Amino acid sequence: MLLKITFTQQRRVRLAQGLWLMSWLAVMSGAFIFCLGVYLKTELLRRAEVMDNTEIHMVPNILMMVGLVSIGTNWVATRVCQDSLDASRFPRWKLLLMAWFAVAMLLCCLLLAVVVLSYALQGRLEESLKVGLRNGIRFYKDTDVPGRCFQKETIDRLQMEFRCCGNNNFKDWFEVQWVSNRYLDFTSKDVKDRIRSNVDGRFLLDGVPFSCCNPASPRPCLQYHLTDNSAHYSYDYQAEELNLYSRGCRQALTDYYMEMMNSTGPGVLSVILIQMSVLVSLRYLQTAVEGATALEDPEGESVGYLLEKGVKETFEDVKANVLDILKFAQVDPSAAEGSPGAEDAEKPADNTTEKAASPTPSPAS
Repeated sequence: MLLKITFTQQRRVRLAQGLWLMSWLAVMSGAFIFCLGVYLKTELLRRAEVMDNTEIHMVPNILMMVGLVSIGTNWVATRVCQDSLDASRFPRWKLLLMAWFAVAMLLCCLLLAVVVLSYALQGRLEESLKVGLRNGIRFYKDTDVPGRCFQKETIDRLQMEFRCCGNNNFKDWFEVQWVSNRYLDFTSKDVKDRIRSNVDGRFLLDGVPFSCCNPASPRPCLQYHLTDNSAHYSYDYQAEELNLYSRGCRQALTDYYMEMMNSTGPGVLSVILIQMSVLVSLRYLQTAVEGATALEDPEGESVGYLLEKGVKETFEDVKANVLDILKFAQVDPSAAEGSPGAEDAEKPADNTTEKAASPTPSPAS
């Protein structure tokens, strides 16, 4: 037996009581994980318009699923703790506990996967924001196009909330037409010249939307002619620290979401420790109670353990049981259809039987 411990009746009762409290703590931890997943999912959905794909949603989806399942499994553990004090009621949990241990182990593995994915998906998140923000900036002007009419408001609120400008930086606005044609005076010489100077016929500006302006700057916001030193008094485009947000929104959003996901790591690891503690304690309680029942002395001493055999032997037993189940599930072709040889052997036997049964005609007198 692996890691065996001797339990008296009093120790079994204390173990059951302590495990009952720990199981309820695990139930609350499951609720915490579920709420964490809901919060993260909500934050991702709020910025769905500036994301190209939803791969990162895998993390909150797993958190919500694990949280709900954890609440159910640990509530079952509280019931097992109560019935462990009654020798007549505990045996009914024997088969269910094997499934419970499998589910509890799976939950711990999924929580570990969440921690790994939180770091592994950073590149995918950044790429998704890169494409989504690029499209958002390109459709900024389409305030009268169905499906894009709120894009301007989304980008403006995003830049003001996260104190950022553009995708990589404010220069991204120089490469797109962000002013709608309905607000351009096509009789103006300046508008005509700008459109003719562009191969694609777009009205490009060396300017940015108002939401890029940094209110902390002492100088009034300069939105237009940002690359023209003569357009503003005491202004140098190369040397001046512009009164615009210098950080790009892609970096700002990536930092925001990664900080949020990374902060969930310690909480998730704490829940894993609680879940593992419940799993180990329940295994000791199960084996100790079953040992006392087998000795037909519910109030006597019994031995509790994690594994009845060594790790290698236990693995081989589980492997053999799984293979037996798979073999049992397979359909035996010979059982459904007889072999051709057996059919041929049956036919002559049938003919011989028929001949023996038919009466021999008597000779004519």
